[in-house]
Amino acid sequence: MKDQKEYILECIQILKRGGLILYPTDTVWGIGCDATNAEAIDKIYALKNQPNTKSLICLVPDFKMLNQYVEDIPEVAYDILKYADKPTTIIYQNPIRISTNLIADDDTLGIRVVDDIFAKELIRKYKRPIVSTSANISGQPTPANFFEISPEILNGVDYVVNLYQSTKNKKPSTIIKLDLDGKVEVIRK
Repeated sequence: MKDQKEYILECIQILKRGGLILYPTDTVWGIGCDATNAEAIDKIYALKNQPNTKSLICLVPDFKMLNQYVEDIPEVAYDILKYADKPTTIIYQNPIRISTNLIADDDTLGIRVVDDIFAKELIRKYKRPIVSTSANISGQPTPANFFEISPEILNGVDYVVNLYQSTKNKKPSTIIKLDLDGKVEVIRK
């Protein structure tokens, strides 16, 4: 059986080639790609049979990378993330250095500072944000674990990380939208 380092190295090779990975996160199993690669992002929309008007989120490993991809982070974001008791995705205004087909029409992007050890280390070593969207066809339920992921998804990605497959998924993240003035709107608890 491969160890975590081997999976990370193989994922990085796939991501560099514009491929899609299926990987564990701190919430649900995710379909991922390089968040700066427009063609790879289009592949995710096609695989999920999802219009590209529906936003995807991306993951970063820490505040340092978050600051590289959001022009102005309201101070309240740091407090929210510091005190959150579950994974929290924040929708920020004015994302930068990210593929434009990942950015919503209102110039926002949901980004989560990931807590999962594997995902955090993968993104840290890759040195770019990675898209994360639930491993299901649009409109179908989010799989509760790896074994509920449909064959269409499993066959549609370029690489599957074979770690934590027997673990039950946690719930999707809380989603909070912030404007530049720090106004907070809870989208999903």
